[in-house]
Amino acid sequence: MMIEVLKSKIHRATLTQANLNYMGSLGVDEALMEAANLIEFEKIHVLNINNGERLVTYVIKAPRGSGIISLNGAAARKGMVGDLVIIAAYGTIDAEEAKNFKPSVVVPDNHNKLP
Repeated sequence: MMIEVLKSKIHRATLTQANLNYMGSLGVDEALMEAANLIEFEKIHVLNINNGERLVTYVIKAPRGSGIISLNGAAARKGMVGDLVIIAAYGTIDAEEAKNFKPSVVVPDNHNKLP
């Protein structure tokens, strides 16, 4: 049997931008993407800790080391600069394999930098 499990997570990142006039997605500092094992254009869930909003979109690279976490397009209505978010991606694996699987989890500092 195949099950869906948490593959990647960036826990408590701070939104730095909300750009309504963009085609869509969530921009994430490339260093954070790499540390969390996220691939550009991968489907993600964004969970806003401040207001409870949840959305599904895809991730795009923001400049490495910039600390950018940017809600873009319609998603920009789901949060404000300074809000804390959880970014999660899931994968499908065999249930037996899942028993030993460990997701990539990143907890950035207050400036979205790696500890």
